[in-house]
Amino acid sequence: MLLKLKLRNYWVVNFNINYGLSTFNLLIFVSIIKYLQLNKSNNIRIVQLIDSLEAGGAERMAVSYANALQKSMSFSGLVVTRNEGNLKAQLNDNVSYLFLARKQVIDLKALLTLRKYLKKNKVGFIQAHSTSLFFAFLLKIIMPSIQIIWHDHYGKSEMLKDRKKNILRFISLFLFGIIAVNNKLKAWSELNLFCKKVTYLANFTVDVHSDELITTNLKGIAGKRIVCLANLRPQKDHFLLLEVAQKCKEKYPDWSFHLVGKDFKDSYSNAIRALIHDKKLEENVFLYGSCDDVTSILQQCQIGILTSKSEGLPVALLEYGFQKLGVVLTAVGEIPTVVEDSINGLLVAANDAESFTHSLLKLIKNNEFRITLGAALQTTILQTYSEETVLTNYINWINEK
Repeated sequence: MLLKLKLRNYWVVNFNINYGLSTFNLLIFVSIIKYLQLNKSNNIRIVQLIDSLEAGGAERMAVSYANALQKSMSFSGLVVTRNEGNLKAQLNDNVSYLFLARKQVIDLKALLTLRKYLKKNKVGFIQAHSTSLFFAFLLKIIMPSIQIIWHDHYGKSEMLKDRKKNILRFISLFLFGIIAVNNKLKAWSELNLFCKKVTYLANFTVDVHSDELITTNLKGIAGKRIVCLANLRPQKDHFLLLEVAQKCKEKYPDWSFHLVGKDFKDSYSNAIRALIHDKKLEENVFLYGSCDDVTSILQQCQIGILTSKSEGLPVALLEYGFQKLGVVLTAVGEIPTVVEDSINGLLVAANDAESFTHSLLKLIKNNEFRITLGAALQTTILQTYSEETVLTNYINWINEK
């Protein structure tokens, strides 16, 4: 008896049942199992909730989840509460979209609009990213049937002892589950919150270049560019970056630094701009603000860096790896679980400008070493932090009793 299976996004397989399982190619067998696992989720209808779509790690993951889940779930939506932004352009056409234009913390009109949308589309789950959790909790009050998953992207994992928890403890009583983006956050939730269904799921990255319009042409000399994907926030420690840039300029003045991320126009970003001027780095360090063509930007660069004091699992690191950039990073948060020093990148301690500069100069001077590290990092990302791998774990977690 000949049976033909068409596996969605995998293989078309012909095999003879009389031969039994022993004749299966192992790869085909694994594909069938994954297909069956994904099909278990077909009756789940879920919406990602996020406060804005301005470029940031949590925001990119909300869009990535919405896009990915529309392939395997019967309904996938994205709801933005406060501000739209550049990332809206990356949303798949098959993803349902709603913008609430929330004006205040407790916005009854926005809550009722969201409830109407969820009922109309028979949504059972909301995955609330970061600070959108509070709005999801308010919705739970007027729509008790909705199941809430909190996706915790807290970026100050080195400073968890200072995290305020009383409100989170109360809200956690009403959660279906919690997803933490690193193991420190997972341990914190298990210790401090009441929700018992807690898991660590890595961020994942996807290639979106085919949907992007190339709008950002980087300054500086081609082939000699260093990029930092990070919003201008204190924990990203751009002051360390500028100290490194100044030291680099002394030996390699033709190399340039390109800072891509939201500028909040606050005292921190004003201080960064002033320091660029004071250090006479205007021809070496360039600020671009939020950009929606990240893949194009990375393809114009040779090295990716993060000088953070604290991190979760930065999406920027995954994007660097996807594009095979050589990387120099501070060993904070979940970064050391992804990068092995001198194997697929270079790690240094936080707040150490001398060590960071020394490692960066290694990549500037040795093109072959840089390419080798970049290729190894891409392999790591594709094997462990791919959409397929993370979503399989995600779906299994939702379905487990």
